[in-house]
Amino acid sequence: MKSKKAIQKVIEGLHGCKAKWVESVPVKETFRGQTVWDGTVQVFSISGHPKAKRCYAWAHLDGDNDEKTTFVTVLEIPPVKSALTAVQAAIVSQHKRSI
Repeated sequence: MKSKKAIQKVIEGLHGCKAKWVESVPVKETFRGQTVWDGTVQVFSISGHPKAKRCYAWAHLDGDNDEKTTFVTVLEIPPVKSALTAVQAAIVSQHKRSI
């Protein structure tokens, strides 16, 4: 798993702001009795962004041999207001892209 520092650099690069790690939040999201996401969300306070004060982020491995790391960042802009709602927003966004 990628370090908080690596995730911090991704946030700063993607969103053009400064990020400071706040906490790690375990999240388990289920849908119709099935677990659709289970992991830890890193919460960062951010400064210099015009709309958001926080960013929720995590990394996961992709590819056949877990060779590629994918970073997910979700800004705290309504309706996103917590680590759980950030995961839910990311799931919805990914689903929409796959349709």
